[in-house]
Parts: sequence; structure tokens; C-alpha cells
Amino acid sequence: QVQLVESGGGLVQAGGSLRLSCAASGRTLRTFGTYAMGWFRQAPGKEREFVAAISWSEASTKYADSVKGRFTISRDNAKNTVYLQMNSLNTEDTAVYYCAGRKYYVRDIPSEYDYWGQGTQVTVSS
Repeated sequence: QVQLVESGGGLVQAGGSLRLSCAASGRTLRTFGTYAMGWFRQAPGKEREFVAAISWSEASTKYADSVKGRFTISRDNAKNTVYLQMNSLNTEDTAVYYCAGRKYYVRDIPSEYDYWGQGTQVTVSS
């Protein structure tokens, strides 16, 4: 099993920034660097949606159109951690943010991911 634990969520004013972290652990986590990692979010009453993903080699990243130019995904394989830097936040970014993992290549569909964290709440006030 692979455990993912998100942190860094909170309440921020519109225009502000937050940095989310996702730490991976587990007996089957032999090489964190072989996992593609993604961030998804889910607002009340809405389906879970793709935010960003980074490949196992960091050679490839993918972003939802709604966050391009504002959010940056990165990873530190030595720390088994993936990050989501969120800038210029607006009220539409309010959601529970989830970290997810799958082998090697990025995908933007939730069902393509094998491992999920519990989520961290991000609330953007106007």
C-alpha cells in the first residue's frame, strides 16, 4: 500500500497564494520516483476535477486550463513529496484538494490513479 498525506490547505483571500504538499509513504513505495503524481479538486456539489500532474521523471507536466499560469506542480523525489504552488487564487479555486499517484505517466482522469490522499481544504474568500 501507498499512503498519501496532503497538507498546506487553509483560508486565503482572493489574490493570495498557498502551497500544498503531499507526502508519500508505505511498504510498497519502493521508488517514489517511478510514480506520476497528480492533484485533483472537488468543490461541493461538483465532480472531482483534474488540476495538475507531473510525470515520474519530471519531464512532463500537465495543467487544467483553469489553473495554467497560476499553479505550478513540482516534486522532490528525495523527500517523497509533491507540491502544488497556487498563486492568484480566486473564489472558484475553493475546493478539497486531493493528491493522487499512479505509475509513470501523467493522466487527467481520476479513475486512472491508484492511490489517493484524504484531501486538504482550500477556501478562498472574496
